[in-house]
Amino acid sequence: EVQVVESGGGLVQTGGSLRLSCAASGTTFEKNAIGWFRQAPGKEREGVSCIGISSGGTFYADSVKGRATISSDNAKNTVYLQMNNLKPEDTAVYYCAVGDPGPTALCGGWETWGQGTQVTVSS
Repeated sequence: EVQVVESGGGLVQTGGSLRLSCAASGTTFEKNAIGWFRQAPGKEREGVSCIGISSGGTFYADSVKGRATISSDNAKNTVYLQMNNLKPEDTAVYYCAVGDPGPTALCGGWETWGQGTQVTVSS
């Protein structure tokens, strides 16, 4: 059984930083893509960033480009999302997902989701 556990959320002031962690188990980590998504109250879930574990390729949404860095520690089956210069509009529940993007895509095929971690940015 694949399990995904997020951690690292919290309350931070505008301009601060957080590092979110996503630990995956029960899967062949190197075959996967790992994605970060977020959902703010009253809004739809949006994709934030993703990484292809075997390729190392990354994607960032425009809303976080230049402020976020996604990375993986394959030995720990863990992906990190470093968020800097946080803004109040970054406030949301952040979810991690494990996917099988297939042979040609970087990310996608999201199959297993974590429970989420709350990020709150105060102004």
